[in-house]
Amino acid sequence: MMIMESNELAPSSIAKVRIQKSDSSMPTSDSVVVEEPLEIRLKRGEREEQLGITMRTPGADLELAAGFLWGEGFLKTPDELISVRLCADKSLTLRQRANIVIAEVAENSHESTRILERRFTITSACGVCGSTNISDLHKRGVKKVSPSTHNLQALAKMATLLEGRQRIFDKTGGLHAALLINPIGEPMWIREDVGRHNALDKVIGAALMDGKIPLANWTLVVSGRIGYELVQKSICAGISAIVGVSAPTSLAVDLAFEFGLTLLAFARNGVAQQYLPSEQ
Repeated sequence: MMIMESNELAPSSIAKVRIQKSDSSMPTSDSVVVEEPLEIRLKRGEREEQLGITMRTPGADLELAAGFLWGEGFLKTPDELISVRLCADKSLTLRQRANIVIAEVAENSHESTRILERRFTITSACGVCGSTNISDLHKRGVKKVSPSTHNLQALAKMATLLEGRQRIFDKTGGLHAALLINPIGEPMWIREDVGRHNALDKVIGAALMDGKIPLANWTLVVSGRIGYELVQKSICAGISAIVGVSAPTSLAVDLAFEFGLTLLAFARNGVAQQYLPSEQ
């Protein structure tokens, strides 16, 4: 059975700073989003190793690690994830332990050699380094997603469900959001992060922990640009449609079409546009 331990020691997601406006002689204060490193470790049997370090906004760190493992093919089934917990090394400070997550997986779980052969730092701006080939997903055995049962008009309106739910963004204006909507159109999980890929890993991790993977006929709404990595992670989770408020990239469009994912972008005021490869 999968166990997820809370991350109550995680640093705050918002920090206070002092600012000096160009049109004023008096300094004042403002809120900014926190960005700190999170080390993700993988434990398989007695062996424990570092997968990488991601710059993230603290909060839902355990979900982030779980979602990352799922999207990168370290898990074939949800029950291969035994636990996700904070580091318990007493030689480290509380702050250091709060920034290290250890995911324990079954000893017979799939070992993603592509990742393990190159230790990496995942910045908040990039996705997964090296995952830039559509054939990579085919090699991993990732299947096409189930078609969305929602028409384009209904999907376009789902972007409005972000309104009023971006708690940290409303205070700082400096981060991304990912929202998962269930098959009957109800918003289920929303997560925010300085990195759009981290925000998506967090909601996928939440779904994984709740036993909802694969997310057939679920819709993902994202607050920014739709790049290849977001589409890749969505497909791995079985998400049927993705709606973004900004532009997609060409590879994102190609990948979505290849795996049957409905892709809508520039969703504003209940209106959006679907993207397909030009030859279709």
